Amino acid sequence: MRSCRLNVMPAPEARAYVVKTAVSDPTAAGFVFPAQKTMYGGKHIAAGDVVYVFASETHGGAGLIARGVVTTASSVPRCPGLARQTPRVSVQVQCTGVARRPLGRTELKPFSDCEDRQPQTELNFKCYRQATDKIVGIEPATATFLEGFF
Repeated sequence: MRSCRLNVMPAPEARAYVVKTAVSDPTAAGFVFPAQKTMYGGKHIAAGDVVYVFASETHGGAGLIARGVVTTASSVPRCPGLARQTPRVSVQVQCTGVARRPLGRTELKPFSDCEDRQPQTELNFKCYRQATDKIVGIEPATATFLEGFF
């Protein structure tokens, strides 16, 4: 299997994010995501940022379900005594849109060529390379692509 490396946006440009996690009520007007693992610049999430919510298929979800705006974001303190820890944040999101068509693991699986720079490839790599729930920063082109689902 070939190793892939995608560019990670620096914090100032990282204004759109994907949250992939278990979602108990996909029709809620807002979401609370406590102590979420962050990757690919996800630790820079802040109030006012755009978030695309993916209900994790490993928890019975259906992939992309909503778009929202972060109302609050706070970092979770690290546990003392642990050498390696993934940064975690807690966020609250106000829903601003509901996905009109499906986008999940099935639709993104064919996009695995890390060199093609397509938004689908970035989503496949960042969301589904590992099965963990997480918050990830995404490129502006990927945010524009996701807007087409609302």
